[in-house]
This record gives sequence, structure tokens and C-alpha cells, in this order.
Amino acid sequence: MAGWPVSRIIRWLLRSSARGCSSGAPVTQPSATEPSRPTTEELSRRQQFLREHASPFSAFLMDSFGRQHSYLRISLTEKCNLRCQYCMPEEGVPLTPKADLLTTEEILTLARLFVKEGVDKIRLTGGEPLIRRDVVDIVAQLRQLEGLKTIGVTTNGINLARLLPSLQKAGLSALNISLDTLVPAKFEFIVRRKGFHKVMEGIYKAIELGYRPIKVNCVVMRGLNEDELLNFVALTEGLPLDVRFIEYMPFDGNKWNFKKMVSYKEMLDTIHQQWPELEKLPEEKSSTAKAFRIPGFQGQISFITSMSEHFCGTCNRLRITADGNLKVCLFGNSEVSLRDHLRAGTSEQQLLTIIGAAVGRKKRQHAGLFLMLQDSPPASPVISSWDPVPAQGWRPRLLPSHLMATSWKEHWGPQAPALAWQRPRSGSPLRLYSSLADSNTTSMCLSPGTRAPATTSGPWATSDQLTHVDAEGRAAMVDVGRKPDTDREAVASAVVLLGPVAFKLVQQNQLKKGDALGVAQLAGVQAAKLTSQLIPLCHHVALSHVQVQLRLEPARHAVVIQGSCRARGPTGVEMEALTSVAVAALTLYDMCKAVSRDIEIGEIKLVSKTGGQHGDFHRP
Repeated sequence: MAGWPVSRIIRWLLRSSARGCSSGAPVTQPSATEPSRPTTEELSRRQQFLREHASPFSAFLMDSFGRQHSYLRISLTEKCNLRCQYCMPEEGVPLTPKADLLTTEEILTLARLFVKEGVDKIRLTGGEPLIRRDVVDIVAQLRQLEGLKTIGVTTNGINLARLLPSLQKAGLSALNISLDTLVPAKFEFIVRRKGFHKVMEGIYKAIELGYRPIKVNCVVMRGLNEDELLNFVALTEGLPLDVRFIEYMPFDGNKWNFKKMVSYKEMLDTIHQQWPELEKLPEEKSSTAKAFRIPGFQGQISFITSMSEHFCGTCNRLRITADGNLKVCLFGNSEVSLRDHLRAGTSEQQLLTIIGAAVGRKKRQHAGLFLMLQDSPPASPVISSWDPVPAQGWRPRLLPSHLMATSWKEHWGPQAPALAWQRPRSGSPLRLYSSLADSNTTSMCLSPGTRAPATTSGPWATSDQLTHVDAEGRAAMVDVGRKPDTDREAVASAVVLLGPVAFKLVQQNQLKKGDALGVAQLAGVQAAKLTSQLIPLCHHVALSHVQVQLRLEPARHAVVIQGSCRARGPTGVEMEALTSVAVAALTLYDMCKAVSRDIEIGEIKLVSKTGGQHGDFHRP
């Protein structure tokens, strides 16, 4: 047997004996005369039985479009033992303090509540969920919940072979394993760690233990692994895998651009040329994947078309992040902290009301296609609520983003952790919008107060000569052709005083024109990119980073705007930052002017700048 190829050994193992499945019942390979799937008549009888005996679905988990949310994803941790290039920076990202993460008991309390209301499938995600020490115990306790039919896990596979026997015994019934390449050296390049053989060992162990199918998630990236499509498909000939090709999606820090994405149709065309007999499989109502199969193959392939063709109309998924925030949409960023309500002693009925209000606010569909139009990392608004807030009247709705480091891999694979935002000192909920939650950006207080003098450094802190006029006093553009390229960064801020009526409508997102903060944020990002077209003597700057944040300040019914820009070049980006916040402020005015004309725009100023021969500037 030592000389047998791996695939032959696996087939021998599968035929050799009965295996235990997640339900505890023996699993055997069907004989040639035995159907591998229930007959159509049997399925019809089952469906009829379920229709006749089904209980009314919980109103708390049904949105305004009639979607029943029976699928819950729970993130067990923000940590991950890999550093995938499309997922997070090599140095990792700031982690939420342990005290702010859900405890095991809180996870199980929320799970019990959701299952009681109709959730019948729970998937454990991360980060990497299998690095959590009590993951086996969590699975075992979830298995005790009456009405829960499926317990799944999404893992990078590094610890899978070691833990899977215990997980299966505890009740794990479904597996998603991330694997983006079949080349060991390329694997190490993509994830910045060793471990390819551990992942493959985990896949083989899952096959040995009788899991069917084993979903293998492959993020397809042009120039990196799109040349392996056919190799992945070939795996399904002899192995019971569902290889799921995922369109490359943007999120903060993965340097996404449209050229890296390989669309579903392009992938399908490539595969169809090799296997013209490829056939489409029926889709379940709530499926996120388009499934295909090659006749005679054991496994199948699927496509997650999150960028080119959304699947929002049948979405039945809810998510709970590791720090206890409920997310009703992968591409949306409105969240409500269930953790805070649990720790405040909120009753079960009140929790259901809060959950129901969040589900009821879910939009018909995400605007993921908007992301494809950007050639820089997209917006990533962040909402944080540290104090219990009423379920009614709190309706944050934002322009979708990515991915946001909290969501993409949380849906289909290990995720990058959310950035840890500091707890606001005031008792009011903080609504923070950020166009790019950059890992090395810290929250800046823009509240008015005692102003320290601005500081500058460098050989020429200021100049007493105007630089945009020629010797005769006429306007002229400065020649920067001989100046060296340096890293430049600038931060600017502005304040919009809305008044109580407009402020309340913006806070509750009830303006007839729509989401004022989201539109203003987008306007600020676009304005920064177009500064040279708006300000006549500004040089065009190729920005590497634009960030716009909008924060509500209830005490003075104000919206505080902060914009930051970054680039490498011979000229600074102060004007880009200032233009960004100014246009965002004007956009807010335009969105709210029908409600009140008594709106003031002010305090537009440069907060800081770094880089360049005139040195740094900081306004504390």
C-alpha cells in the first residue's frame, strides 16, 4: 500500500468500512444498485410533511421583504494563524480587547435565542475558529439545541486534521475549508505561512470521516491562481468535494482593484472549454452558489458571484461578530451590539425586539457593484454602539463596502479582525462613518475645546512668499518637476451644525433623500480624487489612500467630518484633504436643506500634514 497514489488510498479507505457521521449513524458507500441520493418521490413526501407540520416562522427573524433568516454565522474569534495577502496585512491588525469579546456562555445564550426563533443552521467562523480552545465544547453544547439541524465551521484547515474527530463526535455536520492553490510554494506565498500539507491532511481526514460534501473555498485572483482553475475542477473527479470559486472582493488593506477580479462567467467559460459536458445543478432557494457538475465526477464545482451577480433576493443569513455585534448584511455595516444588551441585563423579549428591529431594517440588496467601480480600496463605514440603544429610531444605513476587515472572510473563510475603536466617553451612541478603516489610523477627537498652538517642524516651517504667482504677480502653477518624491499625508476637518430637527432625521436615517452620511462620505472621497479639476493651480496627485469619517455630535446637533489623504510624490495633499471635507460638508447641506435652511458649515481647517520640504504641521 505504501506505493499507492494518494487518491487510490483515499478510495480504499472510503470503501473499507462504515464511518460515523455527525448524527452518530453509520455511513457506508452506496452500492452500484443503491441510489446515492433520496428519490424524487421520497423528497416530495419529506417536503409535504414539513409543510404540514411547520410552525409559523418567527416575525423577529423575517425582514420587510419576506426573507426568513434561518441561518446564523457566529464568529468565535478575531484571531487567525495565517496572514493571507487578500485578507489582512502581514503584521496583522489591532484586536478587540478580550473583555469586549463574547464569552462562551454569551455565545450559547444568543445561539439558544436564535434557534428558539427558527434558526436551524449555525456556522462557526472567525478569524480562524479552530484556534479557540473551547471550540469542541461549543459545538457539543450547540448540538443540544432542539431544532438546530446543521452545525458547520469555516476553517483554513491548519488545525483541522487534529481536531476533526473530536468535532465530529461533538456534533459538527458541515465543513468549509479555504484553499486557494494546489501548489505548496504558492500557498506559502499567499498566506505568508507554511501549512499546505496540513490543509490537505485536513481535507483527507474529512473524507475519511464521511463528510459529504466537503466545501473547498478558493478565492480566484488574476495573476495569482486563475491558472489553477482546471486543476481544482479535476480534484472533483475522484473526491467528494464541492470546490467553490469565489470572485475576488475588495476590503480594507487588500489593495483590491478591478483587474484582479476574475468573473464567474470568465471562469465558467474556461472550464466549459475543457469539459463541454459540464451541467448546471438545481439551486436551493437560499443558496449563495451556482453549482455545476461534470457527469461521472464524484464532486461538483460552484461559483460565489458576490461581485458580478448578487444573490440578495433569497438571503437568509445573519451574522454575529466576535465582539457581539449583529450584522444583517455582509455588505452593510449597520450593527447593533447584542453583547452590550446582554451585559446590561436586557430581557429575552427586549433582545428579540432589538433583533427584530435590526432584521426589519435590512435592505432589499447590497450595492456591491458600486465597489467594482472604484480602483482604490472602497468605503468601510463603521458603526459602534457601546450603550444600549432603543430598537426603534436607530436606523444606521450606509453605503456598502467590503469588506471592511470584519466581513468577507467571515462569510466564506477566516476573516480579518475588526479594528478596535475606542469606547466613547459620552453616554450617547457613537455613529462613526469611515471610508477606509486603515490599520494604522487612530481615532482623532475633533471636539472643540482649548486649542493648543499648531506646531511645525522642518527647515522652512512657513514661507513669507506666495508661491502661486509669477514675478509679475500673475497666477501660475508651481513647477515641481525637480522636487523629490516623498511620502505625503494630510488630515483636515470640518463641522456642519444641522440644528435639532435635521440632526434627528440624519441620526435616524429618515431623510427623504436617503442616507445623508453615506452620500456625503462618498462625495468626500470623490472630491479628493478630483481636487486638481476643482482648484485651478493644484497639481494632479495619484492618491494611494483616501479616508472620510463622519461622526455625529448630539450635544450641538453637529456632524464632525474628518478627511485624510495619502500619496507619494513631489507635492503635498493638503488641498485634497481640505477639498474632501468641504465637499462632504456641502453635500450634507444639500441633503438636509429641504428640512432646514438654518445650517452652518464651519471650522474647515488643516489638522496635520507630514512630508515635504516645509516640514510637518500638527494642530493638536
